[in-house]
Amino acid sequence: MMKLADLTRQTSEWMRGAGPMHDVVISSRVRLARNLAGMPFLSRCSDEQKTGIVERLRTEILAGGLAKDLFYVDVAAASELDCQLLVERHLISRQHAESDHPRGVAISGDETIALMINEEDHLRMQVLRSGMQLHEAFDEINRIDDALGERVDFSYSDKFGFLTACPTNVGTGLRVSVMMHLPALKLSGEIEKALRGARDMRLAIRGLYGEGTDAIGDIFQISNQITLGLSEERIVEEFTGVVVPEFLRYERAAREALLKHNPTEVDDRIFRSLALLQSARKITAEETMYRLSMVRLGIYIERIKGLDLKATNELFLLAAPAHLQKVHGDEVAEDKLDEVRAEFLRQRLADL
Repeated sequence: MMKLADLTRQTSEWMRGAGPMHDVVISSRVRLARNLAGMPFLSRCSDEQKTGIVERLRTEILAGGLAKDLFYVDVAAASELDCQLLVERHLISRQHAESDHPRGVAISGDETIALMINEEDHLRMQVLRSGMQLHEAFDEINRIDDALGERVDFSYSDKFGFLTACPTNVGTGLRVSVMMHLPALKLSGEIEKALRGARDMRLAIRGLYGEGTDAIGDIFQISNQITLGLSEERIVEEFTGVVVPEFLRYERAAREALLKHNPTEVDDRIFRSLALLQSARKITAEETMYRLSMVRLGIYIERIKGLDLKATNELFLLAAPAHLQKVHGDEVAEDKLDEVRAEFLRQRLADL
């Protein structure tokens, strides 16, 4: 059976560098919020009730045959480092990691499914797919939702739909999001215009690790904000038919314009980033993400040849703080992380 320690030995789904439109769309995610009928929302639950929710949902999830190699992590008992590892792999939220009440997560062996218990709602189900695969992720989460719905009763109103702790999730409880790599829009100064357009469409724009985080490495998460009064199918269709195609068009057009009008500037940023990653003796996590973003762009526009995209993508994860410490046996002092990261990157890039 899979264990938490096994995660660092495999590629996370969101960094596989595969799937349709993966030059811009890194991953697709569909999430459902659910609460047990007859139980108060978490903010009103006693510690005893929160423990009961964990025990009930853990039992039903693990007995439900929902996914291959499904394993459970008691997040409340996990170390701070292990919690950060799960956040970096997009398997739990920062809120889930930092809470102090009974909580857990069930994860499929391939990391495409994560079922968080006692996050903001009693249950947050998510399905991840590499590239632009929202329809496939939606079909999978529907299957999981239906299977669990046969084992437990979820809180539901004939008037409002599924009832959730946050009013913005009431209705379907569905959030769809795409993680997009938009370096050319950032380089060309057009990113704010594109993001303003997204906000006008009532979309949420977040950074790499969700709410309250910055867009490190030119990676943005774009998701719907409204679920009440909309069908699940309409939400998914709007993303696949309107939102994603628009951002694809903007980013690809920006790449073409940069290569046409400022090829030397683009090449300088790409090769300067690669050279720095290959030779730096100290480098922060934030600068690593930015430099890898430029390298990733260079691979896609065929400026850099001979580097494996999947292996390069993995560096986004493996150079992150918790992963770096795990790879080095939890023994890296905080003030030495930048040196260890630089040495790690030099060695890995030399091997690619």
